[in-house]
Amino acid sequence: MTTLFLIGIGTGNPDHVTGQAIRALNAADLILIPRKGAAKSDLADLRRKILSQVLTAPVPVAEYDVPQRADQDDYLGAVNDWHGAIAQVWAETIAARPGADRVALMVWGDPSLYDSTLRIAARLTGVTVKVVPGITSLQALTAAHAIPLNTLAAPVTITTGRQLRDHGWPEGATTLAVMLDKGGAFTVLPPDTEIWWGAYVGMPEETLIHGTLGEVSDHILATRARLRAEHGWIMDIYLLRRGGDV
Repeated sequence: MTTLFLIGIGTGNPDHVTGQAIRALNAADLILIPRKGAAKSDLADLRRKILSQVLTAPVPVAEYDVPQRADQDDYLGAVNDWHGAIAQVWAETIAARPGADRVALMVWGDPSLYDSTLRIAARLTGVTVKVVPGITSLQALTAAHAIPLNTLAAPVTITTGRQLRDHGWPEGATTLAVMLDKGGAFTVLPPDTEIWWGAYVGMPEETLIHGTLGEVSDHILATRARLRAEHGWIMDIYLLRRGGDV
């Protein structure tokens, strides 16, 4: 029986890797590293850098190419097919290494928060899944801005850029954390909405912007486009509060 350890590694900063994660990586028989093409080669490089700093003895590494997701109108259908293709690549990569009973896969942030690694792993047969939690991008964002996540005695709603763009501000929400935004979903909101935005949070490239949307919306969009062009990829997240909420 193979055990697949999904290990949260924070936002790419080796200092975000917990002691539990380090022990799991060192105890692995095989570590998987995904490759997402030349434009996102930094992502694989960051994983290699983390391993170079935390492994106390050599552990075999298998790199694999991540299948591309189809660009089609049926978003959920495309994602479902994509997940199946990724699971197949994992299964083939693990099967090619007989005797690898403990397999580790490093996951950005934490596998529980807007990440599909657990859903993909559930497609594997003959594999037990264990999760090592990590620092989420949401934690890194609030720490970078030195702000609390919630207002006094109020809830927090976590959503996606797609949901915000299509449906606007969720009913009953006080604080809104937005992930997986392809860019500019916040432009549907009133200009007095306060935003705390961050890209590459916790990493050397960290970039932070704070203000009302009326003040900083255009600045965020321009900064995001510049950073994406410089690095070939971008990971950003932001927190929103309506004007007057504290």
